[in-house]
Amino acid sequence: MKQLPPDTVRLLSSSQVITSVVNVVKELIENSLDAGASSIDVKLENFGLDRVEVRDNGQGIKAVDTPVMAVRHFTSKICRHEDLEHLETYGFRGEALGSICAVAEVAVTTKTEEDEISTQYTLDLTGKIVSQKPSHLGQGTTVSVMKLFKNLPVRRQCFSSTKKCKEELKKVQDLLMAYAIIKPELRLMLVHNKVVLWQKAKVADNRSALLATLGPSAIANLIPCHHHQEQPEILLEGFFPKPGADYSSTSTSNPDKTFIFVNNRPVQHKEIMKLLRQHYAAQYADDQARNRYPTLMLKISVPPSSVDVNLTPDKTQVLLHNKETALTAVEALLVSLYGFRPNADLPADKHLSSESFPSPSSPLQAYSERNAENSHSNDSVPRDGPKQSSADTSLDRQASNSDLESNFSLYNDEMSQTVTKPASKSPERLVDNKMSAATISKVQISAEDWSRGTALTDPVSGEPLQPVIIHRPTKQNHSVPDEAKSESSSSKKTLNAITEKRAALTAYDMISNRTMRAPLSPVAIFEKEARAEVLREKPTASLQDISVAIHERWKNLREEDRKKYEEKAKKHLEHHEQRTKLASAEGPREPGVRSHMQGQKRKAPLSNQQLLDELFAAQPQKKMKNPAPKPSQPLPCSVAALRLQLQRLSSQSSAAPQGLRLVNRLASQSAWVILCGQRLMLLNPFRVEEALLFKRLLENNILPTASLQNPIQLTDGSLGGAEYTEALCSMEKQSPELNGAAFFSDPRLVANGFKVKLTPGVTSAERHLEVTAMADCVPFLGVEDLREILTAVLHKKARTVRECRPLKVTNYLQGEAVRLARQLPTNLSREDVKETLLRMEQQLGGANHTCIHGRPFLQHLTDIPITEQEVKALLRPLEL
Repeated sequence: MKQLPPDTVRLLSSSQVITSVVNVVKELIENSLDAGASSIDVKLENFGLDRVEVRDNGQGIKAVDTPVMAVRHFTSKICRHEDLEHLETYGFRGEALGSICAVAEVAVTTKTEEDEISTQYTLDLTGKIVSQKPSHLGQGTTVSVMKLFKNLPVRRQCFSSTKKCKEELKKVQDLLMAYAIIKPELRLMLVHNKVVLWQKAKVADNRSALLATLGPSAIANLIPCHHHQEQPEILLEGFFPKPGADYSSTSTSNPDKTFIFVNNRPVQHKEIMKLLRQHYAAQYADDQARNRYPTLMLKISVPPSSVDVNLTPDKTQVLLHNKETALTAVEALLVSLYGFRPNADLPADKHLSSESFPSPSSPLQAYSERNAENSHSNDSVPRDGPKQSSADTSLDRQASNSDLESNFSLYNDEMSQTVTKPASKSPERLVDNKMSAATISKVQISAEDWSRGTALTDPVSGEPLQPVIIHRPTKQNHSVPDEAKSESSSSKKTLNAITEKRAALTAYDMISNRTMRAPLSPVAIFEKEARAEVLREKPTASLQDISVAIHERWKNLREEDRKKYEEKAKKHLEHHEQRTKLASAEGPREPGVRSHMQGQKRKAPLSNQQLLDELFAAQPQKKMKNPAPKPSQPLPCSVAALRLQLQRLSSQSSAAPQGLRLVNRLASQSAWVILCGQRLMLLNPFRVEEALLFKRLLENNILPTASLQNPIQLTDGSLGGAEYTEALCSMEKQSPELNGAAFFSDPRLVANGFKVKLTPGVTSAERHLEVTAMADCVPFLGVEDLREILTAVLHKKARTVRECRPLKVTNYLQGEAVRLARQLPTNLSREDVKETLLRMEQQLGGANHTCIHGRPFLQHLTDIPITEQEVKALLRPLEL
């Protein structure tokens, strides 16, 4: 036996982790989510075989971690095996980037919040850094995977057919849809060959995410469901099809719209999927519904210690430690929604034969039958069986109550359930041979009993169950004997609730009363102050999150800080007592005129016009008689002096009509008011800086080049003709090497990112031209852009670098100018704006003063008046 080489071991193990394009996208997306990204772009070329790029705006990779970021088994998620019991991230093995590097070419561009610029790292097969260079990308990480499965030709051959490639692209889109649903705050976009196939914006909740992902027609038939179990802790949430809805609109023939999540991780669980399909299909008599998959979302939340995600390399299958309990909880949720179905296969520990129970038409009927069984269990015990104790009865009653709570945890306003009359059938008894238990008898509910309210009975007293019982406290009056009370109550006349109404409390009674705020407790005062701090730290927190955070802060508060809040509460209480004493000393505003009418009945409302006049008419008249003086402060202002100063400025600027003078800055808009001759205009200095930066980049920027592994041969056909080749050969060159070859040094080629080599020959046919290096910062730069440069030189007689810029390079430089302009400080000083205006006049001259987006630098506000007539026209009063 021989030990395999490390390269072979690495390739074999990586080919098990990375088996398709979907695996690459899944691993990179999960890394982005673990980095806290809120926006992810996935770009594919040739179905991902040529290029897969995943770009996010997460935290980025620190510079100290970049040497080992793609080395196998290096991770920042966990430190030891015990951390898996508290796992909160998607990744934890440290194999994703290392495995991708073994089967493809990988480049990583990253930038953290502390870094000034981003850096692009090129990785080798082992995940080590080969080269690095600065990049223009913003904060976050961009992973580019090129030539996937380049060293596994058989696996790459599997994607040779168009059908297989389209299936892989569909799987990538389904994967993005799953993450879009479970992460509503995430923005996602899928691009294939520069065409946007699918995208989703940020939304508020899971329902909005389903609406954006599946469409309104699918969401119209879904209802939210919820189930919570404490021991063991299991939380079920999701959206399920409405009972009885058309299966053609709530299900599909494949499982791509059945989303199952365990701790926010999309998984594939056969047993849960089987339960979902069985209970969904059991409500339809058509056999076609049994072969379909329901459109739903099920989110299962369990403690991280009770789930094992380290089963398969792609982590799409999980092992639940309390699997039977989880399946029982899922089944309870489905039974509460769709009802009990005897033909549905139950879990192994809960399996019952179909002859044990009838098929109820609703969860309410199922619960009533279980209730009836408990109530008659004492009468139907066989003679040879043991009697059921009172403790067992109470336990059964508690179990039935817990079943009722789990069955009715849905939104009842979304469902409508009907009660059907079952077929008459003699009651049957079921005796378990292994255990001697109480006999369960079948009790059928008729429509007549249901309408009378006698269908459900109390298992203890045997009386019909009352849905709501309102207990009213009786007034204790020891001075009146019970007999007198009974006589007075019997002699009291019964009121007709429709024709006779008692005098109710009106708005006028409330006006005459005084309301005072109750004194605040120390906890209330602390909550009032801490709520603002919690919202400032986390603006998107829910009410429950805020309450929990405030409770934790109060619990961790120091003793001296608590005493401060207790002193504040004491002052509040003293102030409240003073106000109470003052109010009691003054007495009520209107003595018991209205209170006397409270206990009387009246058939017609009295006229309240006089009271309305006194309340709402008299008070404003008093206010108009004695109007309160308005606060005012005189300000020195002279229109004549202002006009004189503006005329002086305009006369000074008349000598230089093109000059611009700063007046002042608008703080709210970061814009400046300037004077241009007789016109007041608004200046946006950032647009000027964009134009100046773009002009400087067009004239002076030299794009960095990267050497090509395979140089590109240049011929007359690729360049567009012999005249283009001659124009290229006539450009400036460096001194030739020993073999006679020379590189072009013409700035029109070098500045645009082309390094061209000329090998001379005896004749022009033997002459050899090739591109050895090219700029990689401009996407899709190629020979056609070199032909565009030669066209400008040949036909437009372009002599400068600015005149020879290709369209792709121009667009790239525009983006760079915008990026640099956005890094300028928001509030520019007066000296900086003056310098900007000076450079604008010197460099841009009389050209069209617009930014690179076509928007003007200056916006006209108004003209300064010169004559008295113009002043009067501007200052004329408004005609109302």
